[in-house]
Amino acid sequence: MRSLWRLREFIRPYWRRVVFSAMLLLGMTAISLVFPYIIRQVIDVGLANVDLRFILFAALAILGLGILRSILAYGQRYLTEWVSHNVSYDLRNRLYDHIQHLPFTFHDRTQSGQLISRSIEDVRAIERFTGSGLPELARVAMLVIGIVTLLYMDNAVLATVALLPMLPLIVITTRFGQRISRFFLSVENALGELSVRLQENVSGAQVVRAFSREPYEAQRFDRINRELFSARLTVINEFAKIMPTSHFLIAFATILILWFGGGMVSRGELTLGELVAFNSYMLLLAEPLHIMGWLVNSAGEASAGVQRTIEILDKQPDIRNPPDAIDLPDLSGRVEFKDLSFRYEGEERYALREIDLTVEPNQIVALIGATGSGKTSLVNMIPRFYDATQGCVFVDDYDVRQADLTSLRRQIGIVLQTSLLFSTTISENIAYGRPDAGEEEIVAAAKAAQAHEFILELPDEFETVVGERGVTLSGGQRQRAAIARALVLDPRILILDDSTSSVDTHTEYLIQRALERLMQGRTTFVIAQRLSTIRRADLILVMEQGRIVEKGTHADLIEQDGLYREIYEMQFRDQERFQAEIDALEAQMSEKPS
Repeated sequence: MRSLWRLREFIRPYWRRVVFSAMLLLGMTAISLVFPYIIRQVIDVGLANVDLRFILFAALAILGLGILRSILAYGQRYLTEWVSHNVSYDLRNRLYDHIQHLPFTFHDRTQSGQLISRSIEDVRAIERFTGSGLPELARVAMLVIGIVTLLYMDNAVLATVALLPMLPLIVITTRFGQRISRFFLSVENALGELSVRLQENVSGAQVVRAFSREPYEAQRFDRINRELFSARLTVINEFAKIMPTSHFLIAFATILILWFGGGMVSRGELTLGELVAFNSYMLLLAEPLHIMGWLVNSAGEASAGVQRTIEILDKQPDIRNPPDAIDLPDLSGRVEFKDLSFRYEGEERYALREIDLTVEPNQIVALIGATGSGKTSLVNMIPRFYDATQGCVFVDDYDVRQADLTSLRRQIGIVLQTSLLFSTTISENIAYGRPDAGEEEIVAAAKAAQAHEFILELPDEFETVVGERGVTLSGGQRQRAAIARALVLDPRILILDDSTSSVDTHTEYLIQRALERLMQGRTTFVIAQRLSTIRRADLILVMEQGRIVEKGTHADLIEQDGLYREIYEMQFRDQERFQAEIDALEAQMSEKPS
């Protein structure tokens, strides 16, 4: 329950409304405590003296106080709900923004379903507690303090007898509160796992159907769903023990009041009105005691939600702007790696080892090597997706760790292996990196990426809304749209991470011709598996186990009896023959008279 204390930082911006709400709550509690006193006066004064005017006045007073209490209750409820929804609104925004700025090392090992669960379900639990649980807890505290005070002011002996059965209830509720947050943490974790399974299954629906694994996936989902069911059942079982106990103890307290109080009335030590009022106070106390279990239950759920939420918010981004970050000017595109070594968090093996490399402006650099050789890791160092374990990266003699991240990344265009598009229009996807890009710039980028033709064939052309992750487009279409998205930035440095892997040979040919023009005036890093890309490079880097084992031009490396030639013999010889045929065909076409 200690984690609930952290709620204060989220509620603090609304403290004025919280204070006003507390004042309304105090007024409601005071009115509730007045009712038994009025009933006592009606019995001891109005009925004893047969004073109808007094009884009428008391009835009108109860009516007026009831109306006033309803007005206060409306205002108090509105304020608390307003505060709770604003807290959840702020918390969701803060979580989302924080997750956006957490480094790739965090996302590499964190399941997206868990993040979704924490941003929705955990925040909802906090919202319920701040909107209902916390105000009820305050009301219960006020009522208990007020009632106990009035009972002891009326008759200390009878108050002690009446409250004696409440001690076991307090002990049971306290122990329940100590355990409940742990139980709810199990529930929230199980719910997160369920979100993970659902998210993966929906995203991979095509794979599941392709391999006829629906029964297997249904069993896996059922197993996790049963774990969630069992965790919730544990909470219900614990909670169910509180309610009957509280009912029994309150009934027992009423019996003690009537037994001992009746004797005191018969001996003249207590009036009938005082006994009725005393019992009314105990019945008034019964309501908050009944809901104590629910309050502890709500607090436990919120405590687990706060714990899981704070766990994310307390993670500080490893990749962030330094205090004296440099706002980079327009870059020429020179990139230098100095004694660079890098390993991923939690890994013993280095992904990159002792990289020393200088790339001059406007050079085209091709990276080849087996999967896991470090190609993508190397280019990820340039936009500072990761920080080097040793050594550093410079762009135009600026250490990327000292540069303002926005000014650095806005000058780097990136097309990743997985060309993700958002569920919005083609136009907005292309202009994602530059929302202020004009229509002409978007169309020009689409034409350069050989995407313009297929876009015009879509139902609403550039205003066509693509499905989730661009699923309504083919792989090649998504890839070309992603290339256009990078090109609309007009970046100084261009990173193409196997960006033509999802297109057919004809489309690749068209893209390569466009890229020849677009690569002019910018430094380009290309991770590719096709010879047509590599032959055009000014510098080829052959990587193996995180090291650059060979570098040079295609002509230079093919003469050496090294890894590049081995890769060439296995992968590129057939491609070269095909390329020669294409070049010959182009030559023939150009010789024909127009």
